[in-house]
Amino acid sequence: MREQMEMAAEQCDVAVIGGGPAGSTAAALLARRGYRVVALEKAHHPRFHIGESLLPMNLPIFERLGVLDKVRALGVFKRGADFEADNEHGYNTFAFDRAIGSSPPHAYQVWRQDFDKMLYEHARECGANAREGHEAVNIEQHGPRETRLDVRTDDGRSYRIQARYLVDASGRDTFLAAKRKLRRKNEQHQSAAIFGHFRGAQARPGEDAGNISMYRFEHGWMWMIPLPDGVMSVGAVCWPDYLKQRKGRTVEFLLETLKQSPALWQRMQHAQLIGNEVRVTGNYSYEATRMGGPGWILIGDAFAFIDPVFSSGVYLAMTAAEHAAQVVDTALREPAREKALLRSLEKRQRRGMERFSFFIYRFNEPVMRAMFRHPRNTLQLEQSVISMLAGDLFDTPQVLWRLKLFKLVYGILALCDWRRWRAGHTYRLAQARAQFTGGNTPLDRC
Repeated sequence: MREQMEMAAEQCDVAVIGGGPAGSTAAALLARRGYRVVALEKAHHPRFHIGESLLPMNLPIFERLGVLDKVRALGVFKRGADFEADNEHGYNTFAFDRAIGSSPPHAYQVWRQDFDKMLYEHARECGANAREGHEAVNIEQHGPRETRLDVRTDDGRSYRIQARYLVDASGRDTFLAAKRKLRRKNEQHQSAAIFGHFRGAQARPGEDAGNISMYRFEHGWMWMIPLPDGVMSVGAVCWPDYLKQRKGRTVEFLLETLKQSPALWQRMQHAQLIGNEVRVTGNYSYEATRMGGPGWILIGDAFAFIDPVFSSGVYLAMTAAEHAAQVVDTALREPAREKALLRSLEKRQRRGMERFSFFIYRFNEPVMRAMFRHPRNTLQLEQSVISMLAGDLFDTPQVLWRLKLFKLVYGILALCDWRRWRAGHTYRLAQARAQFTGGNTPLDRC
């Protein structure tokens, strides 16, 4: 029987699990290189996904993929990010055109269901055999170039694929990390999100109209993201103990939460929730203990997910996918180089995540809050933060050494106000270790 199943297995060079930005990018690039690529997406596009705000450093990747014009047609022009401040406007704009390095001076904000569908269709156009409604349900690896996937379709059929390499871009399902028990919660930072889409929310004036706006409140932070057709994505990322207080209708809980930021709520006076629909997700931050091994690699949220305060998810996923395609290509041609390449890519990704995480972990602490409310550009430190917000945190030396200097300045200021720093730091760590329901919370409807 086993021999019959092996004979019946469909052969390919690379199997890609997941049809999000990471999976579609990897599938497109590997298919372009002439590999037989089977891409599996368990849902059907378009499917809902949060994470609508892109970074400037996404744009060079879009250009290399050949989809920049398509993204431009889908998106709202994003000049920068703004944060509350004590000035005449009530906020500071961190404009991307002030970045130090060569990052593009703008980005876009998109409906993720349209964006993800476009990328998946592009992978298909590049030659990938992209299948929707096909879910990988089991894996067996009999050697570094012999991975077998059992696949179930949403019409009840089952079949097997045998691949020389597996790229896991399964998102927060973390298919392979879960199977191999590689996934671990982030002990330094845990949060959950509640959000909805509104019409009639007030945009920023003039050239700042497409900015993402971020607000702090006692229990976390909030966002406002302008989307096409006058829609605004509005939500809050909260500490676990706050979300546990949710009782009754989720719509009311979201609105009561948003009212806790007077500046945000002022912009919501004429807003109407679309479809009376609110979504909740939980257990945000995690990572895998390994990024790859002989014949397999994890990319995007299948490898790690960090708090989305700086909209890093799509960029981290796509840059990892681009580098992973190179690793897979080399590994299939020169297997002796695979181990070193995997180690190098994992080191690169973890360093980039750590640079984001330094700011994320401290975003709501008093010292960091003051530094964002009253930014100073001594030695171009403010501009280095803008470069970080643009996603330029891998390869630009003039940015990286200034980010190190920023950490030093932060440390000095924390020492000068150590009582408040300790109180904020202790509270954050206590929240990160709080026990709450993990995984995705189902869609709540009123």
